[in-house]
This record gives sequence, C-alpha cells and structure tokens, in this order.
Amino acid sequence: MSEPVTIVVRRRVKAGSEQVYEDWLNRLTSEAQALQGYLGAQFQKPSNTGAPYTSVFRFASLEALEAFERSEMRARYLDEIAAHVAADAAWDRTTGLEVWFEAPKGTVVAQPSPHRMALVLIVVVFVLVLLLNLALSPVIGNLPLALRLLVTVILQVILMTYFIMPRVTRLLARWIFPSTKTAI
Repeated sequence: MSEPVTIVVRRRVKAGSEQVYEDWLNRLTSEAQALQGYLGAQFQKPSNTGAPYTSVFRFASLEALEAFERSEMRARYLDEIAAHVAADAAWDRTTGLEVWFEAPKGTVVAQPSPHRMALVLIVVVFVLVLLLNLALSPVIGNLPLALRLLVTVILQVILMTYFIMPRVTRLLARWIFPSTKTAI
C-alpha cells in the first residue's frame, strides 16, 4: 500500500525569467489537474533576488508520483523551462503521517485546519479504541490494567500508522488540505 507523497522542489530561476517561470508553473499545474492521483500544488516566490522558488506538489501515492515523473507531459515541461533556470531542481520527497501533520521544512505551506485534524483523530481514535477493547477483552481481559492498556496502545499505533491513517488521509485529502490556488 502506498501513502500520500509530497514533493518539495527548489529551483533557481535566471534573472529576467521570473515571469516566464511563474507562467510555466501555472500551465504545468493546470494540465496536471487531469492526472490521476494528483492532489494539488502550492508555490512560494523567493523572498530575496536569486533565491530559489519553492514548489510543493502532492500526490495520492508513490505510484501516482512515479507515473507523473515518467510522463511525456513532465519531460515536455522540463525541456521548455530548461533555458530559464539556473540549475537542476533540488527535490525532497516525504510520505506518510509527517506530511499530514506538518508542512515540509523550509517551505511556507498552508497547514491543514487544526480543528479538522482534531476531529479526524478523535473519530479514528475513539472507534479504534472501542473496537480493540471489544475484540481484545476476551483475550486479555484478565491482565492487569497497565498491561491491557499497553497492548491496546501498541496495536492502535501500529494500525493507525500503517493501515488506517494513510487510507483516511487519502480519502479526506481534499478536506484536510483545502484546494489551493497558485500563490505566486
């Protein structure tokens, strides 16, 4: 099973090519909307002249990202912008829950609503703890409270990290990460 993937791209643009690059980003993300598994992108202009542009792309899975990386569309766009950038882009790839709870380091990205994250976690934790207690009670019901709690917490963390939250995050991605417009 693949988790959502975030790619942070930092790219320096040649002086005088800033508008060309920004228009290119807008066209790229507009065309990318048709790609299966593409969840959206955000951009940050450099704060200082000569500093890199930062682009954050989100995909529903590693497979969706890899399909984009192999696409003719990506190759065409990279060829088109090559004359306007100072060097190859620096790519950082992250997956899993760390992406869901905080933005990639070094970027300014809108955070998901703390209220929405809290609501999702309350529902997931409540349902999972209830189900684990009901299922495990006949098996570990005679153990001391601390040991029963330890077993329940271990199972809960494993299930949430590897099975439940990646699916819930993917299912609710558009609600957790509100759709964004290019902020350049």
